[in-house]
Amino acid sequence: MRAGARRSPLVRGVGLLAGLVLAGCSAAVPTGGSAGGSAVVPVAATGATTPPHGPSVVKTIDPAALRAAVQATATELRIPGAVVEVHTPRGAVTAAVGTTERGAQVPPDGATHVRIASITKTMTSAVVLQLVGQGRLRLSDPVAAYVPGVPNGGNITVEQLLTMRSGLYGYTNDPAFAATLDADPAKVWTPQEVLAIAFRHPPEFPPGAGYDYSNTNYALLGLVVEKVCGKPLDQAFRDRLFGPRGLTRTSLPATTDSSIPAPSSHGYMYGGSRYALVTTPYPPEVRAAAESGTLAPVDYTRQSPSYAMAAGGAISTADDLGTWIRALVGGQVIGRPDLQRQWLDSPMPTEPGAPAGAPQYGYGIERQMLAPTVPLYFHFGEMPGYDAFAGHDPVNHVTIVIWSNLTVGLDSRQTANALLSRVVEQVYALPSPEPAAPVPTG
Repeated sequence: MRAGARRSPLVRGVGLLAGLVLAGCSAAVPTGGSAGGSAVVPVAATGATTPPHGPSVVKTIDPAALRAAVQATATELRIPGAVVEVHTPRGAVTAAVGTTERGAQVPPDGATHVRIASITKTMTSAVVLQLVGQGRLRLSDPVAAYVPGVPNGGNITVEQLLTMRSGLYGYTNDPAFAATLDADPAKVWTPQEVLAIAFRHPPEFPPGAGYDYSNTNYALLGLVVEKVCGKPLDQAFRDRLFGPRGLTRTSLPATTDSSIPAPSSHGYMYGGSRYALVTTPYPPEVRAAAESGTLAPVDYTRQSPSYAMAAGGAISTADDLGTWIRALVGGQVIGRPDLQRQWLDSPMPTEPGAPAGAPQYGYGIERQMLAPTVPLYFHFGEMPGYDAFAGHDPVNHVTIVIWSNLTVGLDSRQTANALLSRVVEQVYALPSPEPAAPVPTG
């Protein structure tokens, strides 16, 4: 949920994957084992094992090497527990390390429930696109037609909300917001309350004039969906997404429910909520205390997620997230082929002059070309206690799902992104990257 240089999440996605392949990552050495393991399970391919325009860039994954890479990163970042699932035409591999609860040995696996934060945005946007396909709303509709009281709402379109180009201030950026979360972690928030925080601030730019990752956009889209569907957002998700796709372990809990279904993982983070909400590095004294063992991470498992909802309130498992992101990217969710094509083509550069291959943001989805034949569609999810990633490459039929029960490392790296960097090395045989062109500043 970060803001600032890397924008605000419940995801901190755009820009993070830029270092994934365009700049290499050093290998860490495993420093001991933990509960969990890796296994290869044959799966049916969703298409040809090689793209039609050339040989496959997908490696045969070594389960032991994948698990060693995950364990090394978890050890380096002090992650209590993590799960990585990779599906390719050659099979499925799961690498699970650590524990779901500090002080205990409870191994995680693909059925462990976690909060997925901004990966929820892929679900909110999918329902919006379904409604567009049914003629019940238009992408060009002003948000004012569905939600009263939005500043300049007559000039902000549904499409601009989807693509983070409304200019509306992100409520998670407000300095007092994180303080309130920590002072009253059980507080039940309504969309109207978080929107009131956003609307007290001036806009970042006129509608359509720029890009800013703002959770305010998706809080509004949740209200749009409820208005058009005539039912609560959680019911719309169940009826339109979770039920049809067989996502039996995925839910959007009621705002009054801060529990997580069993089996589940606790979620941890050093320091206060602000370190997940804005780009603020840990002070040297915090890092020193944590590294010496005198400061333990805070357990955020039962912090109320009601402030997130359409922007990041869902709960899921690695197994379900893999099913979800494959179906979404593969055209089994949105429905109409023309809208699916529009969705796939929706990601646009987030900065003027961004180098080729930089991540782009679209209708609740990000895209990065890891290589000319490797388009990865994905979303990160970050909130106090949890960090997650779900991505699918439709050309090479690769799905990668990651979750960690530590939000950010002491070096302020998003833990799911750090894990992803290591996983991609195990999955793809990619050419050495050329240096990225500098991005103009000033």
